Amino acid sequence: MTFIEKLHAASEKNQSWLCIGLDPDPERIPDIGILEFNTAIIDATADLVCAYKPNLAFYEALGSEGLDILKKTIEHIPSNIPVIGDGKRGDIGNTAKAYARSLFRSLGVDAATVNPYLGTDSIEPFTEYKDKGVFILCRTSNPSAVDFQNITDAQGKHLYELVAMKAIEWNRYGNIGLVVGATYPDELKAVRALCPTMPLLIPGIGTQGGDLARTIRNGIDASGGNAIINVSRQVIYASKQGDFAAAARTSAERLRNEINGLIKQAQQ
Repeated sequence: MTFIEKLHAASEKNQSWLCIGLDPDPERIPDIGILEFNTAIIDATADLVCAYKPNLAFYEALGSEGLDILKKTIEHIPSNIPVIGDGKRGDIGNTAKAYARSLFRSLGVDAATVNPYLGTDSIEPFTEYKDKGVFILCRTSNPSAVDFQNITDAQGKHLYELVAMKAIEWNRYGNIGLVVGATYPDELKAVRALCPTMPLLIPGIGTQGGDLARTIRNGIDASGGNAIINVSRQVIYASKQGDFAAAARTSAERLRNEINGLIKQAQQ
């Protein structure tokens, strides 16, 4: 099963386009181990999501112990739910091959986020894993994204639009998606117009302030899907007490239901 097939199957089974970011901060979790925290979150929410997205930085910061926690976290995720390894990798071709092998073979994630700044030969080592998903940074959710991503060429095309068009060109195996932040809804709408069927990984809802209704309206495809709404802190830190897993479930279920309601509205 390819990443796209696995994603759609999980979305249909769980009636969800919610992705939970597994980004544990030792200073914000209850007084338990990170692996115990992660597995409790997964157990409480596995029937409510279309994917999980661990951000590799939170694990790499803990050294070898963190990488072990990451591997065990991935292994704990039910096999029918895709895992997006968020490392935003990007390097020259030979190094990119090593990054791709590390993510797809050593860690065993179903998809990865990559940085397109180095061009074609930094992306191909990832897309050549035809059963895996590759999410290219296009219009990121952070405030400083405007520093480069809004620069225009002689024809008035923004850099993020050029990235989207290049992604179409690179997508010969049908396994490319784009990362587009909810904090820039107009740009999200523009990217969806350029890439009408491509899956979009959309961070920025919740703590970063992205508007969910506009995100759904501008991000879904014609079928009402392919908009992966990633939420991390709002769900996993819903409580700092012993009820953190139950609180995470409550938050995730509310978001899942709100997303579904907004999708129905957008299709009317």
